[in-house]
Amino acid sequence: MYLARRTKPINPRLGILIMVLNPAIAWLVAGTLLCLVEAFVPTAFTAFAMGISAFLVALVAKLLPKFLALQVGLWMVFSVASVYLTHRLMPKRKVRAIEDATEAQTLTEILPGQAGRVLYEGNSWRARCGDDKCAIAPNQKVYVIGRQGTTLLVMPEHLLHS
Repeated sequence: MYLARRTKPINPRLGILIMVLNPAIAWLVAGTLLCLVEAFVPTAFTAFAMGISAFLVALVAKLLPKFLALQVGLWMVFSVASVYLTHRLMPKRKVRAIEDATEAQTLTEILPGQAGRVLYEGNSWRARCGDDKCAIAPNQKVYVIGRQGTTLLVMPEHLLHS
Protein backbone atom coordinates (compact mmCIF):
# COMPACT_ATOMS: atom_id res chain seq x y z
CA MET A 1 0.00 0.00 0.00
CA TYR A 2 1.32 3.41 -1.00
CA LEU A 3 1.25 6.07 1.66
CA ALA A 4 1.28 9.63 0.51
CA ARG A 5 3.63 11.76 2.49
CA ARG A 6 2.24 15.01 3.72
CA THR A 7 4.47 17.98 3.01
CA LYS A 8 4.54 21.02 5.24
CA PRO A 9 4.73 24.51 3.78
CA ILE A 10 8.16 26.09 3.98
CA ASN A 11 8.63 28.17 7.07
CA PRO A 12 9.48 31.84 6.23
CA ARG A 13 12.36 31.66 8.69
CA LEU A 14 13.79 28.79 6.67
CA GLY A 15 13.78 31.00 3.54
CA ILE A 16 15.80 33.64 5.39
CA LEU A 17 18.16 30.94 6.65
CA ILE A 18 18.69 29.65 3.09
CA MET A 19 19.59 33.18 1.95
CA VAL A 20 21.98 33.59 4.86
CA LEU A 21 23.63 30.27 4.11
CA ASN A 22 23.82 31.04 0.39
CA PRO A 23 24.92 34.66 -0.08
CA ALA A 24 24.64 34.43 -3.88
CA ILE A 25 20.86 34.10 -3.54
CA ALA A 26 20.78 37.02 -1.10
CA TRP A 27 22.66 39.21 -3.59
CA LEU A 28 20.32 38.15 -6.40
CA VAL A 29 17.28 39.05 -4.28
CA ALA A 30 18.84 42.40 -3.30
CA GLY A 31 19.68 43.17 -6.93
CA THR A 32 16.17 42.30 -8.07
CA LEU A 33 14.60 44.49 -5.38
CA LEU A 34 16.85 47.43 -6.23
CA CYS A 35 16.05 47.13 -9.95
CA LEU A 36 12.34 46.96 -9.15
CA VAL A 37 12.61 50.09 -7.02
CA GLU A 38 13.85 51.92 -10.10
CA ALA A 39 10.72 50.82 -11.98
CA PHE A 40 8.41 52.44 -9.42
CA VAL A 41 10.51 55.31 -8.03
CA PRO A 42 12.58 57.14 -10.63
CA THR A 43 15.94 57.76 -8.97
CA ALA A 44 17.97 58.65 -12.07
CA PHE A 45 19.27 55.09 -12.44
CA THR A 46 20.88 55.09 -8.96
CA ALA A 47 18.91 52.13 -7.59
CA PHE A 48 19.21 50.31 -10.91
CA ALA A 49 23.00 50.74 -10.95
CA MET A 50 23.19 49.43 -7.39
CA GLY A 51 21.02 46.45 -8.39
CA ILE A 52 23.31 45.59 -11.30
CA SER A 53 26.23 45.82 -8.87
CA ALA A 54 24.46 43.33 -6.60
CA PHE A 55 24.10 40.93 -9.56
CA LEU A 56 27.84 41.19 -10.20
CA VAL A 57 28.56 40.48 -6.54
CA ALA A 58 26.24 37.45 -6.74
CA LEU A 59 28.65 35.97 -9.28
CA VAL A 60 31.55 36.59 -6.91
CA ALA A 61 29.53 35.15 -4.01
CA LYS A 62 29.00 31.95 -5.99
CA LEU A 63 32.78 31.57 -6.31
CA LEU A 64 33.74 32.88 -2.85
CA PRO A 65 30.76 32.28 -0.53
CA LYS A 66 32.68 32.64 2.75
CA PHE A 67 34.06 36.16 2.20
CA LEU A 68 31.10 38.35 3.13
CA ALA A 69 33.25 41.40 3.92
CA LEU A 70 34.82 41.17 0.45
CA GLN A 71 31.37 40.90 -1.13
CA VAL A 72 30.06 43.97 0.68
CA GLY A 73 33.21 45.90 -0.23
CA LEU A 74 32.91 44.89 -3.89
CA TRP A 75 29.25 45.87 -3.92
CA MET A 76 30.13 49.31 -2.55
CA VAL A 77 32.92 49.81 -5.09
CA PHE A 78 30.78 48.57 -8.00
CA SER A 79 27.83 50.73 -6.87
CA VAL A 80 29.84 53.92 -6.53
CA ALA A 81 31.56 53.33 -9.88
CA SER A 82 28.34 52.52 -11.74
CA VAL A 83 26.41 55.43 -10.20
CA TYR A 84 29.26 57.80 -11.08
CA LEU A 85 29.44 56.51 -14.65
CA THR A 86 25.68 56.63 -15.25
CA HIS A 87 25.45 60.18 -13.91
CA ARG A 88 28.37 61.29 -16.09
CA LEU A 89 26.60 59.88 -19.15
CA MET A 90 23.28 61.60 -18.35
CA PRO A 91 22.57 64.72 -20.39
CA LYS A 92 22.91 67.92 -18.40
CA ARG A 93 19.73 69.82 -17.69
CA LYS A 94 19.69 73.21 -19.32
CA VAL A 95 18.34 76.21 -17.50
CA ARG A 96 15.35 77.54 -19.36
CA ALA A 97 16.49 80.73 -20.98
CA ILE A 98 14.33 83.80 -21.10
CA GLU A 99 13.10 84.44 -24.60
CA ASP A 100 14.32 87.59 -26.34
CA ALA A 101 12.47 90.78 -25.40
CA THR A 102 9.57 89.40 -23.35
CA GLU A 103 7.26 91.93 -21.79
CA ALA A 104 6.81 92.69 -18.10
CA GLN A 105 5.37 95.53 -16.01
CA THR A 106 7.04 97.26 -13.10
CA LEU A 107 5.29 96.93 -9.75
CA THR A 108 7.65 99.23 -7.85
CA GLU A 109 10.03 101.97 -8.88
CA ILE A 110 13.43 100.72 -10.01
CA LEU A 111 16.06 103.29 -9.04
CA PRO A 112 19.43 103.53 -10.83
CA GLY A 113 21.71 100.70 -9.70
CA GLN A 114 19.04 99.25 -7.38
CA ALA A 115 16.48 96.47 -7.64
CA GLY A 116 12.72 96.69 -7.72
CA ARG A 117 9.82 94.36 -8.56
CA VAL A 118 8.22 93.51 -11.91
CA LEU A 119 5.23 91.40 -12.89
CA TYR A 120 6.54 88.78 -15.33
CA GLU A 121 4.49 85.80 -16.54
CA GLY A 122 1.99 86.33 -13.72
CA ASN A 123 4.60 86.33 -10.92
CA SER A 124 6.42 89.06 -9.05
CA TRP A 125 10.15 89.00 -9.78
CA ARG A 126 13.07 90.96 -8.43
CA ALA A 127 14.34 93.14 -11.27
CA ARG A 128 17.17 95.53 -12.03
CA CYS A 129 17.46 97.94 -14.93
CA GLY A 130 19.95 96.88 -17.61
CA ASP A 131 21.23 100.47 -17.69
CA ASP A 132 22.66 101.42 -14.27
CA LYS A 133 21.97 105.13 -14.90
CA CYS A 134 18.29 104.74 -15.72
CA ALA A 135 15.30 104.85 -13.34
CA ILE A 136 11.99 103.20 -14.17
CA ALA A 137 8.68 104.37 -12.69
CA PRO A 138 6.06 101.95 -11.34
CA ASN A 139 3.39 100.55 -13.70
CA GLN A 140 5.64 100.95 -16.75
CA LYS A 141 5.95 98.45 -19.58
CA VAL A 142 9.47 96.96 -19.67
CA TYR A 143 11.22 94.26 -21.67
CA VAL A 144 13.16 91.45 -20.03
CA ILE A 145 16.60 91.33 -21.64
CA GLY A 146 18.30 88.79 -19.39
CA ARG A 147 18.56 87.16 -16.01
CA GLN A 148 21.18 87.02 -13.26
CA GLY A 149 20.16 84.21 -10.89
CA THR A 150 16.64 85.11 -9.78
CA THR A 151 16.93 88.78 -10.73
CA LEU A 152 15.58 89.85 -14.12
CA LEU A 153 17.39 92.47 -16.17
CA VAL A 154 14.85 94.82 -17.74
CA MET A 155 14.85 97.83 -20.02
CA PRO A 156 12.03 100.38 -20.26
CA GLU A 157 9.98 100.39 -23.42
CA HIS A 158 10.82 104.01 -24.32
CA LEU A 159 14.59 103.29 -24.40
CA LEU A 160 14.21 100.34 -26.74
CA HIS A 161 11.84 102.05 -29.20
CA SER A 162 13.58 105.40 -29.53
